Formats: sequence, C-alpha cells, structure tokens
Amino acid sequence: MSKVLSDPAELIRRGAPRMIRSDEELAEYTSVLFSLTSKARPTAAEQEAIDLLTLLVERYENVRYPLPEARSVEVLRLLLTSNGVSQGKLTPEVGFQASASLILLGKRQLNRCHIARLSRRFKVSPAVFFDKASEIPLRLGVGKKVRAARRKGGSSENGK
Repeated sequence: MSKVLSDPAELIRRGAPRMIRSDEELAEYTSVLFSLTSKARPTAAEQEAIDLLTLLVERYENVRYPLPEARSVEVLRLLLTSNGVSQGKLTPEVGFQASASLILLGKRQLNRCHIARLSRRFKVSPAVFFDKASEIPLRLGVGKKVRAARRKGGSSENGK
C-alpha cells in the first residue's frame, strides 16, 4: 500500500476530497474544479485533482439530479424550440424538408450523418441523440448466416 493511502482518515481530516453530500459541497467542489480547469497547463497533481473532482461531481449530480430517458426526436424538438429554429431550417442537417418532417413525426430515425451535423449545429454531444429505440442489434443477421452454413453442410456454433 502506498504511503499516501496508508491513513485515509488522516487524508480526509486534512481536507482531501471526499464524497459530495450536499448542494453546498457541490458548489464548493465545482468552484475548485473550474479554477483548476481554467489553468492553461495544469501540473500532474492538478490534473489528478481535476480527474478526481470530476468523478465526484458527476457521481453526485447523476444520483441527485438524474436525467430522464428521452427519445432522440424529443431531444431534437427541445433543441429546436430552445434555439428558436423551425423545422424548415433543418434542411442542411437532414438533407430534405421531407426528411425533417418524417424524423419529427417519428417515422424515420436519425442516421449517423444527421447526428453529427445536428450535434455541431446545436453544440451538444452526439450522445444526446442516442436512445433505446435507435439502438441497432450488434449481431444483426447472424441467424441467417448460421442457417445458410447448415444448409451447405457446414458446422454451426453448437457443433451439429
């Protein structure tokens, strides 16, 4: 065990970071985090503090203020409303006016290019457009390949 971690209670008594338990502590940790991240070239120790404080802040916020699941089309509608953008102004991001209509009606899903362009336009992470409904199975079509191999007399995954 390292010397630094040999007495964790002493570290906490000295003011070492610990789990955030209130909004007041959150404000304090966030303030310190902002001051550290505003430095042009943080030292290695400062970077470790940034990483640790980021984990603590994210954990507290995820537990205290969880974000509800939202469908990608709901996120897009919210972004349109909050930015004062009409459906017709999405043509550069989705290709055609009809495509924008179909996406907003839920009849068409956003593709990779749409998501990349929309995230750039609205300055948000592409992750906000991913939801359970838009997930693509990782092993799409595997069953067809196995059946085709069986018909040709090849072996399957279970050795038959």
